[in-house]
Amino acid sequence: MSKQQLAVASIAISIILAAGGGYMVGHSASRSSKNSPMENNPPQERKALYWYDPMMPNQHFDKPGKSPFMDMDLVAMYDDAQASPGSVSIDPRASQNTGIRTTQVTLGSLEQSLETVGNIQPDEHRIEVVQSRTSGWVEQLHVKAVNDPVKKGQLLLELYSPDLLAAQEEYLLALKSLHGQIEDKALRQAARQKLSLLGLTDEQVAALEKKGQPSRRIPIYAPSNGIVAELGVRQGAQISTGMNLFSLVDLSSIWVTAEIPENQGNWIRIGTMTEISIPAYPGKLYKGNVQYISPQISATSRTLQARIRLDNPRNLLKPGMFAQVTLLDSTQSRQPVPLVPNEALITTGKRSVVIVTDGEGKFHPIEVKTGRDARGYTEILAGLSEGQTIVISGQFLIDSESNMKTAFARFSEPEPAGMQNTPDTKTADDGKKTVQRVHSGSGIVKHVDMKNSMVNLAHEAIPSINWPAMTMDFSVKDPAIMKGIKPGDKIKFELTETTKGEFIITQITPAG
Repeated sequence: MSKQQLAVASIAISIILAAGGGYMVGHSASRSSKNSPMENNPPQERKALYWYDPMMPNQHFDKPGKSPFMDMDLVAMYDDAQASPGSVSIDPRASQNTGIRTTQVTLGSLEQSLETVGNIQPDEHRIEVVQSRTSGWVEQLHVKAVNDPVKKGQLLLELYSPDLLAAQEEYLLALKSLHGQIEDKALRQAARQKLSLLGLTDEQVAALEKKGQPSRRIPIYAPSNGIVAELGVRQGAQISTGMNLFSLVDLSSIWVTAEIPENQGNWIRIGTMTEISIPAYPGKLYKGNVQYISPQISATSRTLQARIRLDNPRNLLKPGMFAQVTLLDSTQSRQPVPLVPNEALITTGKRSVVIVTDGEGKFHPIEVKTGRDARGYTEILAGLSEGQTIVISGQFLIDSESNMKTAFARFSEPEPAGMQNTPDTKTADDGKKTVQRVHSGSGIVKHVDMKNSMVNLAHEAIPSINWPAMTMDFSVKDPAIMKGIKPGDKIKFELTETTKGEFIITQITPAG
């Protein structure tokens, strides 16, 4: 196994141990502060609790030496009396192996912002439809496929229409009857108006006057640049009055429709600045402003739609493309506050924690109150100040180790007033008297092991040693006191602490 793999394994093991700290405590040596050898040492001295291999931190050793797992020296874990609650010390070599990185808390202010998704749609202000104003047949279709690009004035199709042919002939006859009579002028104007209503342009009418002959095929041209979004006819098809022949979309500008969560819609307004990135063009940033906000909330996605218009002169932005939209509210001014990278936060749902470095490989967790977050940073409203050094990588390992140390520390705190049990005076074989504190508890027997003098109990909380309710194994001083008990029995028991820091049952009585 490589060192990198072992480092990953050590992190996982530490987190698992932190989660199961309550059970492990019952099996671990837990000493009271009165019996701790630390009282005899000067306050400035550091006592090594145990030695360990940074690559296998779950294995503890009683003395220094070479690691049996790796070709390296064991590292000491110290009990620092002056450290903050829950603080831990990590050897610099272990910090390097576990990838611990730090940074400093800075002061600043964050614009209120929202990162959301959007999609590109055609600018509906630039959609034009080409319709037939008369019935007839398509004798020549020049644009034959959807999404074909067209230019303004480009020939789309040539139409044969008996009605248009007759209207041209009427107009030419009206032109020939030029006698200056009022009736003749009115007839000519009416014939001219009929051609216009049937769709002929001024240029086409002028060409008809110059030619003096009606055209069998009438050309229809594109009214604007764009692409063919819809094609309603085919070569040789019969068409009727009012039929859609083409739908043309000009993509020189497009819309980006952003999805705004319902709870963020209170500060989005017309004119809100936006920054838009398109995955198809990494590194390119488009800027625009919100031009329209939908008056309705989507019932399915519970989002509000905001529309941003972007110029698209090179047609790089295609309808249907995915967009990442950041909306910025720069109208609010805020006082500078401490800022930390988002990755520095450990969020449990009920609290947010940051790991602070104390120097010389020491760390401790601190609970913080967070504000808004934007651009990868989070505001810290309480708990940190500018210039403090915090951990931004590997903090989960430190936090789990800190949780374990805090859990173990609870067992070495002095007993609260009213919770202390009566000392039990014992006389040794040499005649010397010793004092052992007796702790009482109650629970239900889960398993009895007469051979190894062990009993497994689901016991209630034991306030005198700050133990929560848990299920654990206990050693029994005299197997004879277990006679007659069986799984399921409710019992009362007494515990005393051995010189090795372990708790052992000295008395068992039925609970009744």
